[in-house]
Amino acid sequence: MKKTLIFLTLSLFIVSCATPKVVNIIGPNDNEFSCKELSSEIAKANKYADEAQAAKKMNNPHNIGAVLFFLPGMGVTMKNVDEAAEAAKARALHLNKLKEKNNC
Repeated sequence: MKKTLIFLTLSLFIVSCATPKVVNIIGPNDNEFSCKELSSEIAKANKYADEAQAAKKMNNPHNIGAVLFFLPGMGVTMKNVDEAAEAAKARALHLNKLKEKNNC
C-alpha cells in the first residue's frame, strides 16, 4: 500500500507540471487565410509567446513549488517554455511573410 501511495504521488508530480502550448509553425490552411484571418492568427501566436514568457518567471507559484518539491520537473518545464516561445515567434514570422506575400 505504501509503495502504491508513493507511486501515485510521484506520478501526480510528474504529470502536474504546467507547460505552455507549443504551436505548429506552419498550419495546413495558412495559405488560404484572408488578411484579417492572418492578423488574427498572428495575434494568437503572440499571445502564446507572451504566455510562455510569463510561465518562465520565477515568481509564478507553480514554479516556486516545482523548485521546492520537484526540481527535475522544473527543468523540463523550462525547456518546454523555451520551445513554446520559439515556436510561437516562428509562427508569427511565418504568418507575417504570408501577409507580405498576399499584399496585406
